[in-house]
Formats: sequence, C-alpha cells, structure tokens
Amino acid sequence: MIVEPSLPILIVDDYKTMVRIIRNLLGQIGFTNVDEASSGAEALEKIHDKPYGLIISDWNMEPMTGFQLLQRVREDKDLAEVPFIMVTAESKTDNVIAARKAGVSHYIVKPFNATTLKAKIDSVFTTAAVA
Repeated sequence: MIVEPSLPILIVDDYKTMVRIIRNLLGQIGFTNVDEASSGAEALEKIHDKPYGLIISDWNMEPMTGFQLLQRVREDKDLAEVPFIMVTAESKTDNVIAARKAGVSHYIVKPFNATTLKAKIDSVFTTAAVA
C-alpha cells in the first residue's frame, strides 16, 4: 500500500526541537499535512477536532506520557484504529512490551533518520492493509 503524501499526521512531543526534526524528516519523505501538539492533552483536543491518519508521539512527556496518550486513543472507539508510532530515547524491553500490549503500531528509538521513519510508516500501513 502506498501511503499518500497528504495523509494528515500529528506529531506529539514536548520538545520543540524534536517536533522540528520529525517534521523535517516527514517532509524529506514527502509528507506535507503535518500538525503538532506539545502535550498529550493538546493532542487529544486536536485528534477530536480533525481526523488524523497517523499519530507519532514521544514516550517521555509530562504530565501525560506518550504511553498514556496511546492508552486514551485506543480506549476511544472513534480513534482506536488510528495508527500510532511511539518515539523514545529508551529501548527498554518492558516499555516495548507494554506499548505493544496497549496497541502501538510501531516503535522508533532515537536517534533515527528519514529512511528509518519511512520504513516504520510503510510497515504500519502494510500491516494495516493486510490485517
């Protein structure tokens, strides 16, 4: 499945620098419809105002973590199927397992490049198309 460049994507991260990096990487691989949120609460507001085709969220945020955001998204029947990629600096096995159990679509460990991001996005949508 080819992912459309117009796919609406929401980046959720409390570090503006990381948001800018991810936005630039998405631009490098052709995505242009990108919004951002600096907290889980802001992300939930945006998600309810606009349908997103993909959420890319950092794990380590305050006061709501990316993991808690993932749980809230998966609990909402209207949002439960939205692909969700978790980004983190930590590759702790327990975190990966917890995120998988909570329904994360994919997991990216920082640092990463455009090629890695594209591969993860393609994988999410290839898996979704097969499922």
